Amino acid sequence: MLVRNLRALVPRGFLSSPHSYNVRSNPVTMAGRVVRNLFAILNVGNNDRSTVKKKQNGRMKTKETCPVGLLKNSVVKVFFASRDYSRTRPWETHTERCYGTGLLYVGFAISGKRILTNAHVVEVLNEHTSVHVKKRGSTIKYKAKVQKIAHECDLAILEIDSQEFWKGMNPLELGGIPPLKKAVFVLGYSGGIPFLTSNRIWITKGLVSSFETKKYLHSDTELLRIQIDATIKDGNSGGPVILENKVVGVAYEGSQIQSSLIPTPIVKRFITGDEESDQQAVFCSLGLSYQSIKNAQIRNHFKMSSEMTGILINKINMWSGAYGILKKNDIILAIDGVPIANDATVPFWENERISFNYLISMKKPGETSMIKVLRRGKEHEYNINLKPVKPHVRVQQYYKRPSYYIFGGFVFVPNHNLSESEEQHVIISEILEDDINQGYESFKDLQVEKVNKVKVKNLRHLFELIEENGTQNLSIDLEDDKVLVLNYESAKKADSIILKRHNITSAISNDLTGPSN
Repeated sequence: MLVRNLRALVPRGFLSSPHSYNVRSNPVTMAGRVVRNLFAILNVGNNDRSTVKKKQNGRMKTKETCPVGLLKNSVVKVFFASRDYSRTRPWETHTERCYGTGLLYVGFAISGKRILTNAHVVEVLNEHTSVHVKKRGSTIKYKAKVQKIAHECDLAILEIDSQEFWKGMNPLELGGIPPLKKAVFVLGYSGGIPFLTSNRIWITKGLVSSFETKKYLHSDTELLRIQIDATIKDGNSGGPVILENKVVGVAYEGSQIQSSLIPTPIVKRFITGDEESDQQAVFCSLGLSYQSIKNAQIRNHFKMSSEMTGILINKINMWSGAYGILKKNDIILAIDGVPIANDATVPFWENERISFNYLISMKKPGETSMIKVLRRGKEHEYNINLKPVKPHVRVQQYYKRPSYYIFGGFVFVPNHNLSESEEQHVIISEILEDDINQGYESFKDLQVEKVNKVKVKNLRHLFELIEENGTQNLSIDLEDDKVLVLNYESAKKADSIILKRHNITSAISNDLTGPSN
């Protein structure tokens, strides 16, 4: 609204031809001053300046502004639509769309004729997925393909085959990490109905407030991120964050008081990753849980000298490269010669400190790190081969049809809320009501533990235990000591009616009928 009102003060033709109108000669002096001071921000079509100078107290003061003119052919709209499978009724799909046309967000052009955006913008990839991109000022939506995606860093690369799309496009250059308290500018399109109808690029200015390592939206590992004291609007996700004409981050998450950016070291690591698979992780993790040891008593217990600092290992995951080498209750003192403080931090840029995970996460899978540990009062060093970040369970489910098995109207599915487990837990996600399951209505969402006293390992095992039972009665033990009893033949007869009633083509997902892996 502010921008619209200010534009009303500008004489017609002023912004399209900035040198043809003398602001100082404007008889409306107040409007002239407003236009002169805000010209660099409002002149989207022609302003290529990153700073403006303003006289204050007899001195020229430089004020940072965003060079929108340089970026107008670099910022695009990304339109996404797909159909995702229901997790409780896996034979059904539901449309993933926002504001009537899909998840509507923004990406920006990078070298090599590709578009960089957030992974969560195009997260549901299957045979129903549709991605389109539109340039500023254009009415044409160009079909795009997701060439690479990494949910652990919330980034994706789009490819567009149309040569027409790339005419006049201006690839952006990646910069470095912005200094603390430095002003940066986030560019993007507003979400909601304005996203569909407006070509306006919104600019949000904020100061860099902190660096930290946190888990991203669909990640099980911590990566570096930057916080700024500004609110990123809906629709800004995937937009470039600009400082001195260069990209210093990618917008991905916001709140009412601050927003998070993906810094360029993460972006560059993602772009230059060697992995060919579009779902292969490009960052590393030690794959362990730990605790800080700021308390002096616990340090004494583990025989640490007064000069020693570090972290205590609580558990090492089986997929970790450190499994079988490092041990529970080892104290990690240093990684690649960098000492770890008792609060689990290491030195970072400009006297800042961040989590030690940064030292590991930025390495390529297959590289090694020298880990120095204290074990029972003695120091040891081990060369650990680093493994890629394990994909988030929820993310893995985006790329395939869900598994399910219907028996007696009970819908059995894997429990996807478990991020890591040696065994796949099975739950009753839905009960399709029928006389066969009368009285069992409260068993929804309960975990299956045993079938005829045999412990259930996973969904396929449950399927085999039931189908191999023949005509006998089945006793199914659930959590909370609940018991479910069904006759095999009666349940099968009921299923044929239940499937027709709910228009379900099969009681078994295709993956369960094929050979086991």
